[in-house]
Amino acid sequence: MAIRDGRACVLTTAGRDGLAALPFGPFDPVKDRTFERALRDFVTAQTGFRLGFVEQLYTFGDAGRESPRATPGPTGAREVSVGYLALTSEAADPPGAEARWTPVLDFFPWEDRRGGPPAVQAAIDAELAAWAGDDVRRRARVDSLFATGDARWAETRVLERYELLYEAGVVAEAARDADRPAPGAAPGRAMASDHRRILATGLGRLRSKLRYRPVLFDLTPPTFTLSQLQAAAEAVAGVSLHKQNFRRGVERTGLVAPTGAASTGTGGRPAALFRATGLDPADGQAPGLPLPTVR
Repeated sequence: MAIRDGRACVLTTAGRDGLAALPFGPFDPVKDRTFERALRDFVTAQTGFRLGFVEQLYTFGDAGRESPRATPGPTGAREVSVGYLALTSEAADPPGAEARWTPVLDFFPWEDRRGGPPAVQAAIDAELAAWAGDDVRRRARVDSLFATGDARWAETRVLERYELLYEAGVVAEAARDADRPAPGAAPGRAMASDHRRILATGLGRLRSKLRYRPVLFDLTPPTFTLSQLQAAAEAVAGVSLHKQNFRRGVERTGLVAPTGAASTGTGGRPAALFRATGLDPADGQAPGLPLPTVR
């Protein structure tokens, strides 16, 4: 993932039926020494992009998974995929012909609450209300995840919301996997195989890590204004942050230091440039960023 033009983006390739896919490939136990080495090799081969920081995300092994580039195996064999989360601040156009940086919220438009509930939410609410009916448990689940009742919006519950929409038959993948006609106005872009579920897992993990690790600096250039840092945090979290509280919180953490230079590309008064200070030399740890949302 990366920040491009103020949007959180994910590196995608062309999957089956022209759908976007995450870069992936088979692990060869003879040729590949480690999972991570195999990951780096096939991502570069497919996209031309060389990975920097990566961390293991989750192991996906549900029945019924499919992938066009999977290694053929015996009938009925289950495919297991090990997912990784990679972050970069150098999101140049990838040289791979089918690779591109795609805005993450194109796949999850209901996750963008920076301007309040998005336009797509009304249609989703109607679909989920019909699905829940008089079932108290379903209704409570909808209220909790989509904050349609008294519950507060929890930006980290990305995967739970996607899985609810899948279970309710609202997203296109649910119809495809059940061999039913696709819904006429399914929200968000569909992805190949179960890649939208994998991406939801990655986005939820990244949003969670914002609060307890300084991962946002893996997405930002070496120097930045505090406005740019806030915009990057909002692009990932999908919520609007209180400007003054965010700045005070960032300065209290000691995660940034002024460079003494100023940016002249803001269109107004020059803004002070900052840099990340790095990990605490005493224990190698650093806190996450405060995310004081606008209520």
